[in-house]
Amino acid sequence: MEKTRYAIVGTGSRAAMFVRALTAEHRDACELVALADPNPVRIAAHNARLPAPVPAYPATEFAAMIERERVDVVVVCTVDRYHDEYIVAALEAGCDVLTEKPMTIDAPRCARILDAERRTGRRVRVTFNYRYNPLHEAVKRVLAAGEIGVVGSVHFEWLLDVRHGADYFRRWHRDKADSGGLLVHKAGHHFDLVNWWLAEEPIQVYAQGRLFFYGPAGAGEGAGNFAVDMSDPELAALYGPAAVRADGYRRDRDVFAPGVSIEDDLAVLVSYRGGASMTYHLTAYAPWEGYRVMFNGSRGRLELEVVESDHVAPDSAAAVKGFGTPTERGKVSLRVHPYWAPPREIEVSDHRRKGHGGADARMLAALLDPDAPEDPLGRGAGAADGARALLVGLAANESIATGRPIRTDDLNLGRTYA
Repeated sequence: MEKTRYAIVGTGSRAAMFVRALTAEHRDACELVALADPNPVRIAAHNARLPAPVPAYPATEFAAMIERERVDVVVVCTVDRYHDEYIVAALEAGCDVLTEKPMTIDAPRCARILDAERRTGRRVRVTFNYRYNPLHEAVKRVLAAGEIGVVGSVHFEWLLDVRHGADYFRRWHRDKADSGGLLVHKAGHHFDLVNWWLAEEPIQVYAQGRLFFYGPAGAGEGAGNFAVDMSDPELAALYGPAAVRADGYRRDRDVFAPGVSIEDDLAVLVSYRGGASMTYHLTAYAPWEGYRVMFNGSRGRLELEVVESDHVAPDSAAAVKGFGTPTERGKVSLRVHPYWAPPREIEVSDHRRKGHGGADARMLAALLDPDAPEDPLGRGAGAADGARALLVGLAANESIATGRPIRTDDLNLGRTYA
């Protein structure tokens, strides 16, 4: 069997998951043939961990890389604001694309991607790994089976603790021009989940948000030490002094320094075409990490609670999630509350504490295995799904800026995402 030839553009920490998958777990069907990035130090850090290094290209030679290395699929892991540039260029060069979420950061960029996919006949897939979490799959099954009837409303609360949440204010994500803010970069996962769980489309969004804890006037100043520990060898290889000298990017910005243009406390109200509504709140400075989702239906209620870590230990507050961070105590609960009967716990035995609940490995198997089985849950996400998730975040950003509710049809995507 001829292997599918992959190239990765953007070689920060997120690329490591794809490098491992393409060169280890899925190497029988896939071949990593090139890496591209503006920073040669980061490419070298990934190549140093491979048995045999792959060709390295500056990002300016992206088109030449595709042609020279006969690339079939491009994996896009760049800063979010550049996703559309590489997605469109790859599609026009005849490649399919796997892109990290969010698909992009604003409506014009999104429309450009949808147009290029339609024109070229090539395919964009968005790595919404949260769909592959066994807990989230169980929620989908319960709702699809009608156990709580027709869903009338959803309440969704997501807490980022002061270790993980702070990290968005150290990195390039702190500038909304790069990331679209947390309602696009982080909450896009959550908005996609609700779209998928309900098989619905958002039609109107009202939002409020502010920068409360971080930033130059942050209420969190003096609450603890938020300086990141760069001593982890893998982190240092990607973002240490040599990488800084190559392109000037600093991974360890002060979370209270000027330059933060994103919010850290966000409330959103969403209306869906079928009549359901969602209240959503994202807090990026919580003492513990996890989330709660409640569905109110015509036959009962479904409640999901996930505590990923119940506190942040003082000696790990400066650690970076994913780089040797400890796992504090956590728990999960998925419970159906039917009318006229006691509540029922749903056991999900294959949920794991790491890799987004085991979702990363399951997603990669579905995306990279040519013999992957049929997916009755429809977990795979294409460009249309990426656009629908963006509808909520982009409309929420516009609502925060204007103080009024925003119709998603007014975002100038037409119906191309439907």
